[in-house]
Amino acid sequence: MGLDSEEADLVVIKDEKAKEGTLCLHSFSDLTYVSPVVFLYLLKECYKHGSLKATKKFQALQYRVHQVLANKPQPGPATFIIKCLTVLPMFGVYGEGFSHLVISALRRFFKSVSEPTSEEDMSSARKLAAEFFLATVGGSLTYDEKVMMHTLKVFDVGLTSIDEALSVSEVWQGYGFTCGTAFLEQYISDLIKSKSFMTAVTLLEHFSFRFPGETFLQQMVEDKDFQAAERWATFMGRPSLCILVQEYGSRNMLKQAYNVINKNYLQQDFPELYHKCKESALKVLAEKACWDVAENKTKGDRQLLKYLVYLAMEAGYLEKVDELCDRYSLQGLRKAQEAEVAFVQKSFLRLNDLAVEDVVWVDEVNELRNATSFLEGCRVVGIDCEWKPNYIKGSKQNKVSIMQIGSDTKIFILDLIKLYNDASEILDNCLSQILQSKSTLKLGYNFQCDLKQLALSYGDLKCFERYDMLLDIQNVFKEPFGGLAGLTKKILGVSLNKTRRNSDWEQRPLTQNQLEYAALDAAVLIHIFRHVRDHPPHDSSSETVQWKSHIVSHMESPKKLKKKPKCHSTQTSASTFNKPSDN
Repeated sequence: MGLDSEEADLVVIKDEKAKEGTLCLHSFSDLTYVSPVVFLYLLKECYKHGSLKATKKFQALQYRVHQVLANKPQPGPATFIIKCLTVLPMFGVYGEGFSHLVISALRRFFKSVSEPTSEEDMSSARKLAAEFFLATVGGSLTYDEKVMMHTLKVFDVGLTSIDEALSVSEVWQGYGFTCGTAFLEQYISDLIKSKSFMTAVTLLEHFSFRFPGETFLQQMVEDKDFQAAERWATFMGRPSLCILVQEYGSRNMLKQAYNVINKNYLQQDFPELYHKCKESALKVLAEKACWDVAENKTKGDRQLLKYLVYLAMEAGYLEKVDELCDRYSLQGLRKAQEAEVAFVQKSFLRLNDLAVEDVVWVDEVNELRNATSFLEGCRVVGIDCEWKPNYIKGSKQNKVSIMQIGSDTKIFILDLIKLYNDASEILDNCLSQILQSKSTLKLGYNFQCDLKQLALSYGDLKCFERYDMLLDIQNVFKEPFGGLAGLTKKILGVSLNKTRRNSDWEQRPLTQNQLEYAALDAAVLIHIFRHVRDHPPHDSSSETVQWKSHIVSHMESPKKLKKKPKCHSTQTSASTFNKPSDN
């Protein structure tokens, strides 16, 4: 089939001066004389020589194919695309990606044009698509199952089309298949045996088959293909959805059961299970210390509120117990004072256990200067930050509210919001003195994340752009232990109570429990460091690595940081921290 240069040409765009990548584009004024093979060859050349990233190239070419389908492809756009799919495997590695490209372009073309093609074109394409399906099932065309399913849907291939395709297929007739129903039932049964559940469900839906029984649902749940199970149950209707919920409930898969119940309005069918699911969701939120979110999830349900109070008691979040009891008049529940004995028995680490003598709240300039003077005289300090969580998806995070810095005996809690508003320059100078001190080892836990958040919160301060002598404790250990609380449990034998992690750190004054929580996070770092320093590894199998090699200095702006910073040894400075005294 000829190719007239005036009617079809390949435009190659190259701009060596352009900073952005470029892409070669088809520019077909008329597809009348362009065969699918030539079209795909030019498409491949466009993709091959384009300098944009792969995703951008794919999107640009998809749009271009969608446009040119209006330029008289023969015998029509639908037939042209199915012929493209038939020959695409000869293009090797480009075949799979281009198959999705041309199918999505045709789908887009159908949606954008009021009369996209003739009935004659669609009928011809449907016939070829049925043959394409049989060839793919038989293995003479190599495509993944998604392409096969998309082809059936886009070309609206029904059972009648499969019957017609089988009637002219000597191969499938040789296997005894002359009826589309028998062929599809056998193929779907084979898919179920091979655990290709989603493909089986898609075919069952497409051809409106309902032959698998209740055991099909059980198979999918046992194999943890929940998406396929829920799609099949939804297609089958309410009785199957109820069976699915029962399956989830019997396996204590409460999250999955809750989603199906909610989505399909089955609350009245499963009242007890639904309540149990809600309690489970509250427990997950409480374990993540998302108390405000958990409270909103109760929607004022007193039974759920009582359960939330119980969770707060169990976690030792005593002020939350009082807060909920007072707000919702839950007079029948134990107050925080009654729960305190049970809380102490849980043996969380307390500030007194670490012999911290003083916790100082700093929100005035003179207090900040005194704190800076004290901290500059310390050989080792622990640092951490807190900010109020934001639960609105996609919204900007709140400013860092406080920074806690201290020695093993004295912790300063800086009210960053107030100090920044009152005296930002002095705050900048004082924090620069502390963070950039070459004689003080700063200990943090994932503190680079805190630094990034600090830089975003207070972008005009220079103190967070550079620091010296920072040791991130989490990098010292070869294996993760479940955050700072888990590491504390491993090293000191008792865990931290993290229930206040997501509390309101912008409220003033902070509660006594919040102050203790904040101070503990800084103080415990020093005690963990002492363990690392006083118990050096004796061989390569030790759980710790040489801590001195993980001291980091001279970091660029955290806002611009893309790669993990290089850590370099500062052996000369680090040697001073081998001494017993940290002050």
